[in-house]
Amino acid sequence: MTTVLDRVTQILVSHLGVDEGQVTPDTSFKELGMDSLDLVEIVIRFEEEFASEADSGDELEITDDQARKIATVDDAVTYLKSRGIQDR
Repeated sequence: MTTVLDRVTQILVSHLGVDEGQVTPDTSFKELGMDSLDLVEIVIRFEEEFASEADSGDELEITDDQARKIATVDDAVTYLKSRGIQDR
């Protein structure tokens, strides 16, 4: 089974070039060295990865206000799960 956490972790590792061991639920994006541009790019990657799985059946769109509230890996997972994304 691939969890939402696993998928979020892989996106962060791939985009930021960090070691997978650095990414835990409690890890903040700041600790991973993310700046505001990285956050925008990560949000786009989340939208692409999870687009077809959102509750609405439409594309997943994360607004700027919602993105600003996502500060940790767990925040991202919790937000995505609130949109209907499930472990698979």
